[in-house]
Amino acid sequence: MVKARAPVRIDLAGGWSDAPPFCEQVGGDVVNIAINHYAHAEVAIDENGMLQSSYSCEVPIGSGLGSTGAINVALMAAIKGAEGSEELAFQFERLLGNHGGRQDQWAARNGGIQHLKFIGDQVDSLPLQPGERFNRWIESHLILADTGIRHTSGDLHSSVWARYDEVLPHLMAIRQSGRDMATAVQIDDRYKVCNAMKAYTESVGKLDPALNEPYLLLEEMSEVMAWKGMGAAAGGFVGIISREPEKTKAAIPWDVLDWQIDNEGLVIS
Repeated sequence: MVKARAPVRIDLAGGWSDAPPFCEQVGGDVVNIAINHYAHAEVAIDENGMLQSSYSCEVPIGSGLGSTGAINVALMAAIKGAEGSEELAFQFERLLGNHGGRQDQWAARNGGIQHLKFIGDQVDSLPLQPGERFNRWIESHLILADTGIRHTSGDLHSSVWARYDEVLPHLMAIRQSGRDMATAVQIDDRYKVCNAMKAYTESVGKLDPALNEPYLLLEEMSEVMAWKGMGAAAGGFVGIISREPEKTKAAIPWDVLDWQIDNEGLVIS
């Protein structure tokens, strides 16, 4: 039996710019963090030579944390090995009609905090290493909360890409937020981290105001410094950077998921 485990992720900024046609025509930049909640896959050959597989995930599908990408990386790795499992997972999802990008699979494969650069079908993974002080700060001040609303990211992407020419300026701003976030994280500039996240959220609202609607109550909380819907937004989890995390947790009507950075990425046994 072969077992594989791959982490889901928090995306801090730049999501949407990793997906075609934008990444093919312009290029994308995303910053994400692999976290200690996992997809699992097992593959075995029984006594009759039949292949058997199973998989599961510790967070729900449609959560915005890249659970589908993590599941498919774990499954491809259990079948074919770690090498190239991220691209195999992406291509498998394309066959199933998913129009999203590649950030989820690369987060699951590599772990840690990454600045991912997308040019066509090529991905450059640039590990960010801001230091333990930043890591402790982001783990304690970034709240992950589940709205309970589930969505299919491929459906959300399709509705936006159908208006590509209209939303192109907002996609450019989203890409810039990913670049700004990478710089801010690497130098541990927390003010700029919040500004990059706010710029991203504002641009996503211009793609479609409905994407941010589930989280607008956060605008009334003075201690909240920045927030963004995870993944394609419109529900699932929201990431909230708060100067008073316990106050925010007590005020929001959603379940909170405790998390830490995962630095291992994909693990096969």
